Amino acid sequence: MTVKTAIRLKFPYESSRCIVYSFKLTNSKEPSKKEIKVNGQILESVTKFKYLGSVISDEGSKPEILSRIAQTKTALTKLKPISNNKNIAISSKIRLLRSLVMSIFLYACESWTLNADIERRIRAMEMRCHRRLLGISYKDHTTNEEASRRIENAIGPHVDLLTIVCQRKLKWYGHTTRSSGLAKTIMQGTVNGGRRRGRQKKRWDDNIREWIGLELRNTLRKVEDR
Repeated sequence: MTVKTAIRLKFPYESSRCIVYSFKLTNSKEPSKKEIKVNGQILESVTKFKYLGSVISDEGSKPEILSRIAQTKTALTKLKPISNNKNIAISSKIRLLRSLVMSIFLYACESWTLNADIERRIRAMEMRCHRRLLGISYKDHTTNEEASRRIENAIGPHVDLLTIVCQRKLKWYGHTTRSSGLAKTIMQGTVNGGRRRGRQKKRWDDNIREWIGLELRNTLRKVEDR
């Protein structure tokens, strides 16, 4: 497979990496895997690399989300002098948490594919942050429900982190569907071949189908109506 560009750009292919996904062609028993060439040079094929701060992996979104959770925990630790300060109100601490810590976690969340395990990890990470702000130790016999009640008493009804991720995905889907750029072509495009037997990996658009309750082809008119 050769990449041809219409625009002359200085492409640093010597230091570039790519992920080549294997796919099964029609009437073929073995998966096919192609090489990517730029200016006659074969790009090194890897299973994972970082691009614009995000982890791109052939395992899907999980490595990136785990990396975001680790970065969020690091940022939360740096916020310890504020969380331990008794003179700062809980409501102010939560605002700082959302602006300084949660923003790190939510970076590029529109591209994630969520499953039950990832959703559980997101909820656990958010509860860990809230318990830290409230000064609740795991040695204390305080349930997550009680911690959530204290947070709601401090700031009132609020949107949880997982819901924010879902809202951003849906918003991006609507924006992309109404556009006419390359992102729409990639999102709605298909390739020849079939998926492997057995339980399939969840895809990005499977989340949209589950949340909307409609097939993607039936959502086009609704998206245009905003």
